[in-house]
Amino acid sequence: MNQSNIFAFTKPKSYLRLGFTLFLILFAGKFIIKDALPYFGFEQETFGHYWDFKWALIGHISCGLLALVLGPFQFWKAFRNKYLTVHRWSGRIYLTAILIGTLSSTSLAWTSSIQVNFAWAFGLQGLAFAWITTASMAYISVRRKHIQQHKEWMIRSYVVTFAFVTFRWLNELTIVKNLMPEFVERGPTVIWFCWTIPLLITEIVLSWNKK
Repeated sequence: MNQSNIFAFTKPKSYLRLGFTLFLILFAGKFIIKDALPYFGFEQETFGHYWDFKWALIGHISCGLLALVLGPFQFWKAFRNKYLTVHRWSGRIYLTAILIGTLSSTSLAWTSSIQVNFAWAFGLQGLAFAWITTASMAYISVRRKHIQQHKEWMIRSYVVTFAFVTFRWLNELTIVKNLMPEFVERGPTVIWFCWTIPLLITEIVLSWNKK
């Protein structure tokens, strides 16, 4: 196969990947500006019933944002190859952010969230457990020098990290609100959906690409 044929096959795939990446950046950027950053104004009106638990929420949001921003750099092959030390340290920061974010989420689950109902608290705890589990498996894999497994677990980890963005989007969709007007029903349903379905799709794609 000559070089022109190789480009013919690889370019559409590269453009598709680039387009998907840009979409995720814009999607996450909207979430950061609209939903996350206002909390750093520390106004009681913004926090609502979370005001008494504001520090746990700030820890959760701060670490979630840090993981959300660092994640793409972990997958950037050219950056990783050129700045391997930076890649390793940003990976450590990413994992630490998830650890702190998980502890904050667990605290919120059994303080503010339990005030809504058990299903909402349990759903938040389930997401937190998936978050720390996928990140831990990525860390264990790289420590054992199972690089391919590490890459796959990092993908799963970032899918779960992105669930916080997906939750906000789904929770505010008109069709979802029409189907489930009350948050006591909508919240627990959406919080499970926002990471289980994307993770299932991820598993299908990872398995499909294996030779």
